[in-house]
Amino acid sequence: MSMSTKFSEDVIPLSDLKVNPGKVVSHVNETHRPVLITSRGRGVAVVRALKDYEEEAEERTFLQGVVKGLMDLAEGREISLSEAKKRLGLK
Repeated sequence: MSMSTKFSEDVIPLSDLKVNPGKVVSHVNETHRPVLITSRGRGVAVVRALKDYEEEAEERTFLQGVVKGLMDLAEGREISLSEAKKRLGLK
């Protein structure tokens, strides 16, 4: 789980990324916090560790499935456990 942004460490100008991209990659891998890249004082991109990005994407997909399931239940779109097992080929 990522920590809060530390603006003194996690916001860098694009020119710093160009000079030392390896340092930025090491930073996001060590801190598990994304880094905001700025150009002329405006945010233009975010760099984050691939593992953190993948974990967040999986969590988001799972939560979307839970919400969809709750909506289906609320709207009466449900089947019995035995029917679900049958459709999934489970005993």
